[in-house]
Amino acid sequence: MSASIASGQLESDLAELSAAELEFLRYDWELWAREEQLAPLYVALGDSRSASRPPSGAPSGAGGSPSAAPSGRLREAESEGALSDVSGDTPSSRRPPSTAPSGRLREAESEGATWRVWMMLGGRGSGKTRAGAEWVRSKACDPINGPQARIALVGKTIGEVRSVMVEGVSGLLAIHPANERPVLEISKKQLTWPSGAIAQMFAADEAEGLRGPQFTHAWCDELAKWYRGERAWDMLQFALRLGETPQAVVTTTPKPLRFLKKIMEDPATVTVKLATADNEDNLAPAFLAEMNRRYAGSALGRQELLGDIVEDAEHALWRRHWIEETRMTQAPQMVRVVVALDPPVTSTRASDACGIVVAGLGEDKRAYVLADRSLQGREPNVWAKAALAAYDEFEADTLVAEVNQGGDLVAGVLRQFRAEVPVRKVYATRGKYLRAEPVAALYAEGRVVHVGRFERLEDQMCAFGPDGKVDGRSPDRVDALVWALTELMLSGGASPRLRVL
Repeated sequence: MSASIASGQLESDLAELSAAELEFLRYDWELWAREEQLAPLYVALGDSRSASRPPSGAPSGAGGSPSAAPSGRLREAESEGALSDVSGDTPSSRRPPSTAPSGRLREAESEGATWRVWMMLGGRGSGKTRAGAEWVRSKACDPINGPQARIALVGKTIGEVRSVMVEGVSGLLAIHPANERPVLEISKKQLTWPSGAIAQMFAADEAEGLRGPQFTHAWCDELAKWYRGERAWDMLQFALRLGETPQAVVTTTPKPLRFLKKIMEDPATVTVKLATADNEDNLAPAFLAEMNRRYAGSALGRQELLGDIVEDAEHALWRRHWIEETRMTQAPQMVRVVVALDPPVTSTRASDACGIVVAGLGEDKRAYVLADRSLQGREPNVWAKAALAAYDEFEADTLVAEVNQGGDLVAGVLRQFRAEVPVRKVYATRGKYLRAEPVAALYAEGRVVHVGRFERLEDQMCAFGPDGKVDGRSPDRVDALVWALTELMLSGGASPRLRVL
Protein backbone atom coordinates (compact mmCIF):
# COMPACT_ATOMS: atom_id res chain seq x y z
CA MET A 1 0.00 0.00 0.00
CA SER A 2 2.72 2.47 0.94
CA ALA A 3 4.59 1.81 -2.32
CA SER A 4 1.40 2.14 -4.36
CA ILE A 5 0.53 5.46 -2.75
CA ALA A 6 4.06 6.77 -3.25
CA SER A 7 4.06 5.82 -6.96
CA GLY A 8 0.57 7.19 -7.60
CA GLN A 9 -0.68 3.76 -8.75
CA LEU A 10 -2.94 2.95 -5.80
CA GLU A 11 -6.23 2.87 -7.69
CA SER A 12 -4.87 0.75 -10.54
CA ASP A 13 -3.25 -1.71 -8.12
CA LEU A 14 -6.42 -2.03 -6.08
CA ALA A 15 -8.48 -2.56 -9.20
CA GLU A 16 -6.74 -5.92 -9.72
CA LEU A 17 -7.97 -7.24 -6.37
CA SER A 18 -11.19 -9.08 -5.62
CA ALA A 19 -13.82 -7.63 -3.29
CA ALA A 20 -12.82 -10.04 -0.52
CA GLU A 21 -9.16 -9.09 -0.88
CA LEU A 22 -10.05 -5.41 -0.76
CA GLU A 23 -12.12 -5.88 2.39
CA PHE A 24 -9.26 -7.66 4.14
CA LEU A 25 -6.73 -5.10 2.96
CA ARG A 26 -8.91 -2.26 4.18
CA TYR A 27 -9.29 -3.85 7.61
CA ASP A 28 -5.56 -4.51 7.95
CA TRP A 29 -4.68 -1.01 6.71
CA GLU A 30 -6.96 0.66 9.28
CA LEU A 31 -5.24 -1.28 12.03
CA TRP A 32 -1.67 -0.39 11.13
CA ALA A 33 -1.60 2.73 8.96
CA ARG A 34 -0.60 6.16 10.19
CA GLU A 35 -3.27 8.85 10.23
CA GLU A 36 -1.98 10.60 7.12
CA GLN A 37 -1.98 7.31 5.17
CA LEU A 38 -5.67 6.64 5.70
CA ALA A 39 -7.03 9.23 3.26
CA PRO A 40 -6.67 7.05 0.10
CA LEU A 41 -8.34 4.12 1.83
CA TYR A 42 -11.94 4.61 0.82
CA VAL A 43 -11.82 3.14 -2.68
CA ALA A 44 -15.12 1.57 -3.67
CA LEU A 45 -15.09 -2.19 -3.81
CA GLY A 46 -17.10 -1.82 -7.02
CA ASP A 47 -14.05 -0.36 -8.79
CA SER A 48 -12.35 -3.75 -8.90
CA ARG A 49 -12.11 -5.19 -12.42
CA SER A 50 -11.88 -8.74 -11.08
CA ALA A 51 -14.56 -11.30 -11.92
CA SER A 52 -15.84 -11.28 -8.34
CA ARG A 53 -17.11 -7.69 -8.45
CA PRO A 54 -20.80 -7.03 -9.12
CA PRO A 55 -21.81 -5.09 -12.27
CA SER A 56 -21.06 -1.39 -11.99
CA GLY A 57 -24.71 -0.48 -11.95
CA ALA A 58 -25.75 -3.02 -9.32
CA PRO A 59 -27.54 -1.52 -6.33
CA SER A 60 -26.10 -1.83 -2.89
CA GLY A 61 -27.76 -4.13 -0.40
CA ALA A 62 -27.54 -7.72 0.74
CA GLY A 63 -24.72 -9.32 -1.12
CA GLY A 64 -23.96 -6.19 -3.12
CA SER A 65 -21.16 -3.70 -2.85
CA PRO A 66 -21.60 -0.26 -1.30
CA SER A 67 -22.48 2.43 -3.80
CA ALA A 68 -19.69 4.76 -4.83
CA ALA A 69 -19.52 8.51 -4.96
CA PRO A 70 -18.56 10.07 -8.31
CA SER A 71 -14.98 10.28 -7.13
CA GLY A 72 -14.82 6.49 -6.92
CA ARG A 73 -14.52 6.59 -3.15
CA LEU A 74 -17.11 5.35 -0.70
CA ARG A 75 -19.62 7.88 0.50
CA GLU A 76 -18.87 8.86 4.08
CA ALA A 77 -21.92 7.11 5.54
CA GLU A 78 -21.05 3.88 3.75
CA SER A 79 -17.34 3.91 4.53
CA GLU A 80 -18.22 3.80 8.21
CA GLY A 81 -18.84 0.18 9.09
CA ALA A 82 -18.12 -1.40 5.69
CA LEU A 83 -16.18 -4.31 7.19
CA SER A 84 -17.63 -7.70 6.41
CA ASP A 85 -19.06 -9.99 9.10
CA VAL A 86 -16.25 -12.47 9.68
CA SER A 87 -16.60 -13.67 13.26
CA GLY A 88 -18.67 -13.17 16.39
CA ASP A 89 -21.29 -14.87 18.55
CA THR A 90 -24.31 -12.56 18.78
CA PRO A 91 -25.90 -9.90 16.59
CA SER A 92 -24.38 -7.21 18.78
CA SER A 93 -20.90 -8.70 18.65
CA ARG A 94 -21.12 -9.23 14.89
CA ARG A 95 -22.21 -5.67 14.17
CA PRO A 96 -19.14 -3.68 13.08
CA PRO A 97 -18.39 -0.61 15.17
CA SER A 98 -18.65 2.73 13.46
CA THR A 99 -15.45 4.58 12.73
CA ALA A 100 -14.24 8.10 13.22
CA PRO A 101 -13.50 10.17 10.09
CA SER A 102 -9.87 9.07 10.25
CA GLY A 103 -10.90 5.43 9.91
CA ARG A 104 -9.87 4.66 13.51
CA LEU A 105 -12.27 3.33 16.11
CA ARG A 106 -13.71 5.99 18.33
CA GLU A 107 -12.21 5.79 21.79
CA ALA A 108 -15.43 4.70 23.51
CA GLU A 109 -15.95 1.91 20.99
CA SER A 110 -12.40 0.58 20.98
CA GLU A 111 -12.53 0.01 24.72
CA GLY A 112 -14.79 -2.84 25.76
CA ALA A 113 -17.07 -2.88 22.71
CA THR A 114 -17.19 -6.68 23.14
CA TRP A 115 -15.22 -9.20 25.13
CA ARG A 116 -11.81 -10.15 23.79
CA VAL A 117 -10.57 -12.62 26.40
CA TRP A 118 -12.60 -15.29 28.21
CA MET A 119 -10.57 -16.33 31.23
CA MET A 120 -11.51 -19.69 32.78
CA LEU A 121 -9.79 -20.23 36.12
CA GLY A 122 -10.38 -23.85 36.99
CA GLY A 123 -9.39 -26.43 39.55
CA ARG A 124 -8.07 -29.86 38.62
CA GLY A 125 -10.70 -31.87 36.78
CA SER A 126 -13.12 -28.94 36.64
CA GLY A 127 -13.77 -29.38 32.92
CA LYS A 128 -11.88 -26.32 31.72
CA THR A 129 -10.03 -28.24 28.96
CA ARG A 130 -13.29 -29.63 27.61
CA ALA A 131 -14.82 -26.15 27.73
CA GLY A 132 -11.92 -24.71 25.74
CA ALA A 133 -12.12 -27.48 23.16
CA GLU A 134 -15.88 -27.05 22.77
CA TRP A 135 -15.41 -23.32 22.22
CA VAL A 136 -12.90 -23.99 19.44
CA ARG A 137 -15.28 -26.53 17.92
CA SER A 138 -18.11 -23.96 17.90
CA LYS A 139 -15.93 -21.52 15.97
CA ALA A 140 -14.50 -24.05 13.50
CA CYS A 141 -17.87 -25.66 12.76
CA ASP A 142 -19.92 -22.47 12.54
CA PRO A 143 -21.89 -22.75 9.28
CA ILE A 144 -21.37 -19.07 8.42
CA ASN A 145 -17.97 -18.06 9.79
CA GLY A 146 -16.31 -21.46 10.19
CA PRO A 147 -14.58 -21.48 6.78
CA GLN A 148 -12.76 -18.23 7.65
CA ALA A 149 -11.72 -19.33 11.16
CA ARG A 150 -7.97 -19.32 11.77
CA ILE A 151 -7.25 -20.51 15.28
CA ALA A 152 -4.09 -20.57 17.41
CA LEU A 153 -3.70 -23.42 19.91
CA VAL A 154 -1.09 -22.31 22.44
CA GLY A 155 0.27 -24.40 25.31
CA LYS A 156 3.50 -24.47 27.25
CA THR A 157 5.15 -26.84 24.77
CA ILE A 158 4.14 -28.43 21.47
CA GLY A 159 4.04 -31.78 23.26
CA GLU A 160 1.48 -30.47 25.74
CA VAL A 161 -0.61 -28.89 22.99
CA ARG A 162 -0.78 -32.19 21.18
CA SER A 163 -1.23 -34.51 24.17
CA VAL A 164 -3.80 -32.38 26.04
CA MET A 165 -5.50 -29.90 23.70
CA VAL A 166 -5.60 -32.04 20.57
CA GLU A 167 -5.31 -35.76 21.37
CA GLY A 168 -6.31 -35.72 25.04
CA VAL A 169 -9.45 -37.29 26.50
CA SER A 170 -11.11 -33.85 26.44
CA GLY A 171 -9.16 -32.65 23.41
CA LEU A 172 -10.31 -31.57 19.99
CA LEU A 173 -10.13 -34.95 18.25
CA ALA A 174 -12.17 -36.62 20.98
CA ILE A 175 -15.11 -34.21 21.14
CA HIS A 176 -16.05 -34.05 17.45
CA PRO A 177 -18.41 -36.48 15.75
CA ALA A 178 -16.84 -38.27 12.79
CA ASN A 179 -18.36 -35.95 10.19
CA GLU A 180 -16.91 -32.83 11.87
CA ARG A 181 -13.60 -34.20 13.15
CA PRO A 182 -10.54 -32.24 11.96
CA VAL A 183 -7.54 -33.87 10.33
CA LEU A 184 -4.29 -33.63 12.29
CA GLU A 185 -1.21 -32.94 10.16
CA ILE A 186 1.73 -33.49 12.48
CA SER A 187 4.36 -32.20 10.04
CA LYS A 188 2.52 -28.88 9.74
CA LYS A 189 1.46 -28.74 13.42
CA GLN A 190 -1.99 -28.06 12.06
CA LEU A 191 -5.60 -29.25 12.21
CA THR A 192 -7.95 -28.77 9.27
CA TRP A 193 -11.73 -29.08 9.62
CA PRO A 194 -14.12 -30.19 6.87
CA SER A 195 -15.56 -26.67 7.03
CA GLY A 196 -12.21 -25.22 5.94
CA ALA A 197 -11.25 -23.86 9.38
CA ILE A 198 -7.58 -24.25 10.30
CA ALA A 199 -5.89 -24.37 13.71
CA GLN A 200 -2.14 -24.18 14.24
CA MET A 201 -0.21 -25.40 17.28
CA PHE A 202 2.31 -23.17 19.09
CA ALA A 203 4.59 -23.49 22.11
CA ALA A 204 4.44 -20.53 24.48
CA ASP A 205 8.01 -21.30 25.53
CA GLU A 206 9.00 -20.37 21.95
CA ALA A 207 7.14 -17.07 21.74
CA GLU A 208 8.85 -15.91 18.55
CA GLY A 209 6.93 -18.62 16.67
CA LEU A 210 3.86 -16.40 17.00
CA ARG A 211 5.43 -13.77 14.76
CA GLY A 212 4.02 -13.87 11.25
CA PRO A 213 0.81 -15.91 11.53
CA GLN A 214 -2.52 -14.18 12.09
CA PHE A 215 -5.73 -15.47 13.62
CA THR A 216 -9.41 -14.90 14.29
CA HIS A 217 -9.36 -16.90 17.54
CA ALA A 218 -6.99 -18.47 20.03
CA TRP A 219 -7.19 -21.08 22.78
CA CYS A 220 -4.48 -20.77 25.44
CA ASP A 221 -4.14 -23.66 27.89
CA GLU A 222 -2.47 -23.51 31.32
CA LEU A 223 -1.30 -19.94 30.87
CA ALA A 224 0.05 -19.85 34.43
CA LYS A 225 2.58 -22.57 33.52
CA TRP A 226 4.11 -20.72 30.60
CA TYR A 227 7.77 -19.81 30.95
CA ARG A 228 8.04 -16.06 30.37
CA GLY A 229 4.34 -16.17 29.67
CA GLU A 230 3.90 -12.43 29.29
CA ARG A 231 6.16 -12.41 26.24
CA ALA A 232 4.16 -15.19 24.54
CA TRP A 233 0.87 -13.51 25.45
CA ASP A 234 2.01 -10.19 23.97
CA MET A 235 3.10 -11.88 20.73
CA LEU A 236 -0.29 -13.58 20.49
CA GLN A 237 -2.14 -10.27 20.87
CA PHE A 238 -0.36 -8.88 17.81
CA ALA A 239 -1.40 -12.01 15.88
CA LEU A 240 -5.10 -11.79 16.79
CA ARG A 241 -5.97 -9.45 13.94
CA LEU A 242 -8.32 -11.29 11.57
CA GLY A 243 -12.07 -11.01 11.49
CA GLU A 244 -14.25 -8.41 13.09
CA THR A 245 -13.86 -9.42 16.76
CA PRO A 246 -10.76 -11.56 17.37
CA GLN A 247 -11.15 -13.44 20.63
CA ALA A 248 -9.17 -15.75 22.89
CA VAL A 249 -10.15 -18.29 25.53
CA VAL A 250 -7.74 -19.02 28.37
CA THR A 251 -8.09 -22.21 30.42
CA THR A 252 -5.73 -22.39 33.37
CA THR A 253 -5.23 -23.35 36.97
CA PRO A 254 -4.56 -19.95 38.56
CA LYS A 255 -1.35 -18.73 40.14
CA PRO A 256 -0.63 -15.31 41.65
CA LEU A 257 1.23 -14.05 38.59
CA ARG A 258 1.40 -10.36 37.81
CA PHE A 259 0.67 -10.70 34.11
CA LEU A 260 -2.26 -13.09 34.73
CA LYS A 261 -3.88 -10.57 37.06
CA LYS A 262 -3.18 -7.81 34.53
CA ILE A 263 -5.14 -9.73 31.88
CA MET A 264 -8.00 -10.30 34.30
CA GLU A 265 -8.17 -6.60 35.19
CA ASP A 266 -8.55 -5.59 31.53
CA PRO A 267 -12.12 -4.40 30.85
CA ALA A 268 -12.22 -6.57 27.71
CA THR A 269 -11.68 -9.74 29.80
CA VAL A 270 -14.50 -11.86 31.20
CA THR A 271 -13.38 -14.13 34.05
CA VAL A 272 -15.17 -17.21 35.39
CA LYS A 273 -14.10 -19.71 38.04
CA LEU A 274 -14.65 -23.45 37.74
CA ALA A 275 -14.33 -25.59 40.88
CA THR A 276 -13.42 -29.27 40.73
CA ALA A 277 -16.70 -30.16 42.47
CA ASP A 278 -18.66 -28.45 39.66
CA ASN A 279 -17.70 -31.38 37.43
CA GLU A 280 -18.39 -34.13 39.97
CA ASP A 281 -20.63 -36.07 37.57
CA ASN A 282 -17.55 -36.81 35.44
CA LEU A 283 -15.10 -37.58 38.27
CA ALA A 284 -14.57 -40.62 40.47
CA PRO A 285 -16.35 -40.11 43.83
CA ALA A 286 -13.30 -41.49 45.63
CA PHE A 287 -11.12 -38.83 44.00
CA LEU A 288 -13.27 -35.96 45.25
CA ALA A 289 -13.48 -37.43 48.74
CA GLU A 290 -9.72 -37.92 48.96
CA MET A 291 -8.90 -34.45 47.62
CA ASN A 292 -11.26 -32.86 50.14
CA ARG A 293 -9.82 -34.92 52.97
CA ARG A 294 -6.25 -33.96 52.10
CA TYR A 295 -6.51 -30.38 50.87
CA ALA A 296 -9.82 -28.78 51.96
CA GLY A 297 -9.11 -25.42 53.60
CA SER A 298 -5.45 -25.31 52.54
CA ALA A 299 -3.91 -22.76 50.19
CA LEU A 300 -3.09 -25.56 47.75
CA GLY A 301 -6.69 -26.76 47.88
CA ARG A 302 -8.02 -23.29 47.18
CA GLN A 303 -5.80 -23.04 44.10
CA GLU A 304 -6.04 -26.58 42.73
CA LEU A 305 -9.65 -27.43 43.66
CA LEU A 306 -11.51 -24.11 43.81
CA GLY A 307 -9.66 -22.19 41.09
CA ASP A 308 -8.80 -19.34 43.45
CA ILE A 309 -5.75 -17.13 43.03
CA VAL A 310 -3.83 -17.63 46.25
CA GLU A 311 -1.66 -14.60 46.71
CA ASP A 312 0.87 -16.16 49.08
CA ALA A 313 2.46 -19.55 48.59
CA GLU A 314 1.65 -21.75 51.55
CA HIS A 315 5.23 -22.04 52.79
CA ALA A 316 6.56 -18.77 51.38
CA LEU A 317 8.83 -16.71 53.62
CA TRP A 318 7.21 -13.39 52.69
CA ARG A 319 3.59 -12.20 52.86
CA ARG A 320 2.28 -9.54 50.54
CA HIS A 321 0.59 -7.61 53.30
CA TRP A 322 3.99 -7.09 54.97
CA ILE A 323 5.09 -5.24 51.83
CA GLU A 324 1.83 -3.36 51.27
CA GLU A 325 1.52 -2.10 54.84
CA THR A 326 4.82 -0.21 54.74
CA ARG A 327 5.04 0.76 51.06
CA MET A 328 5.97 4.38 50.30
CA THR A 329 6.16 6.48 47.15
CA GLN A 330 9.13 8.63 48.12
CA ALA A 331 12.31 7.76 50.00
CA PRO A 332 13.41 9.71 53.07
CA GLN A 333 17.01 10.71 53.71
CA MET A 334 19.44 7.81 53.43
CA VAL A 335 22.56 7.37 55.53
CA ARG A 336 23.90 4.49 53.44
CA VAL A 337 23.06 2.99 50.02
CA VAL A 338 24.25 -0.26 48.46
CA VAL A 339 23.77 -1.95 45.10
CA ALA A 340 23.71 -5.74 45.38
CA LEU A 341 24.10 -8.06 42.44
CA ASP A 342 23.76 -11.80 42.02
CA PRO A 343 25.36 -12.56 38.64
CA PRO A 344 24.33 -15.63 36.59
CA VAL A 345 26.77 -18.40 35.71
CA THR A 346 25.97 -18.14 31.96
CA SER A 347 24.65 -15.39 29.69
CA THR A 348 22.21 -17.15 27.35
CA ARG A 349 18.55 -16.19 26.94
CA ALA A 350 17.60 -19.23 29.05
CA SER A 351 19.97 -18.27 31.88
CA ASP A 352 18.88 -16.97 35.24
CA ALA A 353 18.63 -13.21 35.45
CA CYS A 354 21.36 -11.11 36.99
CA GLY A 355 19.71 -9.79 40.13
CA ILE A 356 20.52 -6.09 40.72
CA VAL A 357 18.76 -4.47 43.69
CA VAL A 358 19.37 -1.04 45.22
CA ALA A 359 18.60 -0.53 48.93
CA GLY A 360 19.37 2.11 51.51
CA LEU A 361 19.44 2.57 55.27
CA GLY A 362 17.34 5.46 56.52
CA GLU A 363 17.92 7.75 59.48
CA ASP A 364 15.07 5.90 61.19
CA LYS A 365 17.14 2.68 61.07
CA ARG A 366 14.76 1.10 58.59
CA ALA A 367 15.86 -0.33 55.24
CA TYR A 368 14.38 1.04 52.02
CA VAL A 369 14.30 -0.93 48.76
CA LEU A 370 14.87 1.75 46.12
CA ALA A 371 15.12 -0.05 42.78
CA ASP A 372 15.16 -3.42 41.02
CA ARG A 373 17.44 -3.21 37.96
CA SER A 374 17.76 -6.95 37.30
CA LEU A 375 18.55 -8.08 33.74
CA GLN A 376 17.73 -11.31 31.93
CA GLY A 377 20.18 -13.27 29.81
CA ARG A 378 22.84 -10.60 29.35
CA GLU A 379 26.63 -10.79 28.99
CA PRO A 380 28.88 -9.77 31.92
CA ASN A 381 29.75 -6.41 30.38
CA VAL A 382 26.01 -5.54 30.15
CA TRP A 383 25.08 -6.38 33.74
CA ALA A 384 28.29 -4.74 34.98
CA LYS A 385 27.35 -1.47 33.25
CA ALA A 386 23.80 -1.72 34.64
CA ALA A 387 25.12 -2.20 38.17
CA LEU A 388 27.48 0.76 37.82
CA ALA A 389 24.68 2.91 36.40
CA ALA A 390 22.55 2.13 39.46
CA TYR A 391 25.57 2.86 41.67
CA ASP A 392 25.90 6.31 40.10
CA GLU A 393 22.18 7.10 39.99
CA PHE A 394 21.66 6.44 43.70
CA GLU A 395 25.12 7.66 44.76
CA ALA A 396 25.75 4.32 46.43
CA ASP A 397 28.51 3.65 48.93
CA THR A 398 29.44 0.20 47.66
CA LEU A 399 28.57 -2.67 45.38
CA VAL A 400 27.82 -6.00 47.07
CA ALA A 401 28.47 -9.01 44.84
CA GLU A 402 28.04 -12.72 45.45
CA VAL A 403 31.16 -14.38 44.12
CA ASN A 404 30.57 -18.09 44.80
CA GLN A 405 30.24 -18.85 41.09
CA GLY A 406 32.62 -16.35 39.54
CA GLY A 407 35.19 -15.73 42.25
CA ASP A 408 37.31 -12.66 41.52
CA LEU A 409 35.92 -12.59 37.98
CA VAL A 410 32.86 -10.60 39.14
CA ALA A 411 34.90 -7.85 40.77
CA GLY A 412 37.26 -7.94 37.80
CA VAL A 413 34.46 -7.34 35.31
CA LEU A 414 33.18 -4.38 37.34
CA ARG A 415 36.64 -2.87 37.64
CA GLN A 416 37.25 -3.13 33.92
CA PHE A 417 34.83 -0.22 33.60
CA ARG A 418 35.75 1.59 36.80
CA ALA A 419 38.94 0.66 38.57
CA GLU A 420 38.23 2.50 41.80
CA VAL A 421 34.68 1.27 42.43
CA PRO A 422 34.30 -0.31 45.90
CA VAL A 423 33.14 -3.93 45.69
CA ARG A 424 32.27 -5.93 48.79
CA LYS A 425 32.55 -9.62 47.90
CA VAL A 426 30.20 -11.95 49.80
CA TYR A 427 30.21 -15.73 49.92
CA ALA A 428 27.19 -17.98 50.39
CA THR A 429 27.98 -20.48 53.13
CA ARG A 430 24.36 -21.44 53.83
CA GLY A 431 21.38 -22.33 51.65
CA LYS A 432 19.21 -19.62 50.09
CA TYR A 433 16.29 -20.24 52.45
CA LEU A 434 18.43 -20.00 55.59
CA ARG A 435 20.06 -16.79 54.31
CA ALA A 436 16.64 -15.30 53.55
CA GLU A 437 14.93 -16.13 56.85
CA PRO A 438 16.38 -13.25 58.91
CA VAL A 439 15.64 -10.82 56.07
CA ALA A 440 12.02 -11.99 55.92
CA ALA A 441 11.82 -11.46 59.68
CA LEU A 442 12.76 -7.81 59.13
CA TYR A 443 9.74 -7.46 56.83
CA ALA A 444 7.47 -9.08 59.43
CA GLU A 445 8.68 -6.51 61.97
CA GLY A 446 7.97 -3.61 59.59
CA ARG A 447 11.64 -2.69 59.30
CA VAL A 448 11.86 -2.84 55.47
CA VAL A 449 10.01 -0.44 53.17
CA HIS A 450 9.53 -0.70 49.39
CA VAL A 451 9.70 2.71 47.74
CA GLY A 452 7.41 2.15 44.77
CA ARG A 453 6.34 -1.18 43.27
CA PHE A 454 8.69 -3.90 42.10
CA GLU A 455 6.26 -6.49 40.78
CA ARG A 456 8.67 -9.13 39.51
CA LEU A 457 10.75 -8.96 42.66
CA GLU A 458 7.67 -9.10 44.90
CA ASP A 459 6.22 -12.05 42.95
CA GLN A 460 9.45 -13.95 43.56
CA MET A 461 9.44 -13.05 47.25
CA CYS A 462 5.90 -14.33 47.77
CA ALA A 463 6.60 -17.58 45.90
CA PHE A 464 9.97 -18.31 47.56
CA GLY A 465 9.70 -21.51 49.57
CA PRO A 466 11.79 -24.01 51.56
CA ASP A 467 13.39 -25.52 48.45
CA GLY A 468 15.11 -22.17 47.76
CA LYS A 469 13.52 -21.88 44.30
CA VAL A 470 10.68 -20.07 42.57
CA ASP A 471 8.81 -22.29 40.09
CA GLY A 472 11.86 -24.51 39.86
CA ARG A 473 14.28 -21.69 39.05
CA SER A 474 16.83 -19.69 41.00
CA PRO A 475 15.30 -16.59 42.69
CA ASP A 476 17.85 -14.17 41.24
CA ARG A 477 16.07 -10.97 42.30
CA VAL A 478 15.44 -12.30 45.81
CA ASP A 479 19.10 -13.30 46.12
CA ALA A 480 20.22 -9.76 45.34
CA LEU A 481 17.64 -8.34 47.76
CA VAL A 482 18.84 -10.62 50.55
CA TRP A 483 22.48 -9.60 50.03
CA ALA A 484 21.58 -5.88 50.01
CA LEU A 485 19.49 -6.01 53.21
CA THR A 486 21.95 -8.30 54.96
CA GLU A 487 24.69 -5.77 54.26
CA LEU A 488 22.58 -2.88 55.56
CA MET A 489 20.78 -4.44 58.51
CA LEU A 490 22.45 -7.66 59.59
CA SER A 491 26.17 -7.01 59.36
CA GLY A 492 28.62 -4.38 60.59
CA GLY A 493 28.88 -2.68 57.19
CA ALA A 494 30.74 0.53 56.57
CA SER A 495 30.54 3.76 58.55
CA PRO A 496 27.28 5.54 57.75
CA ARG A 497 27.18 8.99 56.17
CA LEU A 498 24.23 11.29 55.51
CA ARG A 499 22.86 11.79 52.03
CA VAL A 500 19.65 13.04 50.37
CA LEU A 501 18.07 11.20 47.42
